[in-house]
Amino acid sequence: MAGDVYAYLEARRDQALHDLIEFASIASVSTDPAYQAEMAAAAQWVADRLVQAGMDAVEVIETDGHPAVYAEWLHAPGAPTILVYGHYDVQPPDPLDKWRSDPFAPQVREGRLYGRGVSDDKGPMLIPLLAAQAYMATAGRLPVNVKFLFEGEEEVGSPSLEPLIAAHAARLAADFALSADGAMWRIDDPSVTVSSRGMTGLEFRLRGAAKDLHSGRHGGAVANPLHALAELVAGLHTPDGRVAVAGFYDDVAELSAVERAELAALPFDDAAYLREVGAPALFGEAGYTTAERMWVRPTLEVNGMGGGYQGAGSKTVIPGEAMAKITCRLVPNQRPADIAAKIVRHLEDHTPPGVTLEVMRGGGHDALPYRIPDDHPGLRAAADVLRAVYGREPLKVRMGGTLPVSELFRRLLGIDTVFFSFSTADEDFHAPNEFFRVQRLYDGLRAWAMYWERLAAAG
Repeated sequence: MAGDVYAYLEARRDQALHDLIEFASIASVSTDPAYQAEMAAAAQWVADRLVQAGMDAVEVIETDGHPAVYAEWLHAPGAPTILVYGHYDVQPPDPLDKWRSDPFAPQVREGRLYGRGVSDDKGPMLIPLLAAQAYMATAGRLPVNVKFLFEGEEEVGSPSLEPLIAAHAARLAADFALSADGAMWRIDDPSVTVSSRGMTGLEFRLRGAAKDLHSGRHGGAVANPLHALAELVAGLHTPDGRVAVAGFYDDVAELSAVERAELAALPFDDAAYLREVGAPALFGEAGYTTAERMWVRPTLEVNGMGGGYQGAGSKTVIPGEAMAKITCRLVPNQRPADIAAKIVRHLEDHTPPGVTLEVMRGGGHDALPYRIPDDHPGLRAAADVLRAVYGREPLKVRMGGTLPVSELFRRLLGIDTVFFSFSTADEDFHAPNEFFRVQRLYDGLRAWAMYWERLAAAG
């Protein structure tokens, strides 16, 4: 049976790439209401493909935000049941002028498919769907019981996911979750991810005068919100990169000597990293390696700032207001609400004179950090499959990003999440010219088919 599946996948390589191009052509940007119709179209596309693959109980589940898509195939008595997770929503394509081609008209160039969402997460989440289709087309059945849950809000913090999981907990019950989201570390080393950081975020606004003022007539008489913003943002960190918010590190669980040694043993090259990201030098919290700062230390980052005139040329005004957006990546023992409250308190205590502060605090970004046990059978199976596909021992790495679903699955369903994505961290997701290596699409199809086969054999 397995040989037929692999032959089927090999014969349909071009079709798999065509399917991904079609999927990624849908501009399913979850954060912008202007893309509401495209979000609905993407959810329906996923549902239609699950029907074509032969899955049962396919349903587009409405939420208070964007819909989720569910499907199942539960006809393997005695075999494990896994819950496959992914997301069909994508980041905004901005800035558009930085793209070499239309972000929603994917193009293949030099073995890479370029387009918004091809790596995060449409390519990786399409892989298990196509693997299921291959099994049904060749054997008429799957080796294990599978439930699919594809959401449409991961890129905005999954605000509808917790109530959805809570409402459908019995329906979503499984032995563990297998996530198609969560990239491997780098292209030349297969890896399994054992942890991810949590997250919290907020936006704040500083207001000065009731309107923009002529900078010649009013300069020197009233505070400039942009100047105040720069001062307030600069005060969020000490000169050596440590977060200056009081109490920010109070609950951080320090790494053990063994954990630090494991990270130090990874083949992480600081110079190669700088070349990859195009930065002139490393910067960050003193006393920790680059890998530690990216994966296991908490951070506070300013994601956007704005105010005043942004067009060509000059406009001599003192703006009436300025704003900034902040997100933090959190580590074990840090709680999103607590960290957000400490940041708000810091902003209130350090707001410069002459401006007023307004903080916009939503729960959409909140997520707890996650760690899977090293001896989890699903994690061992992932390592076995990667070893077979790539002929090398996979590395054990951490994830600097955040997947809210892993903590939700553990808390609401009592199951762990194995990350099994075939995108890699250098594929510019969230940035212009996002790409997905075409060979990784084919590697992933083979690996997912092998994973289900080996899981069934292991019982």
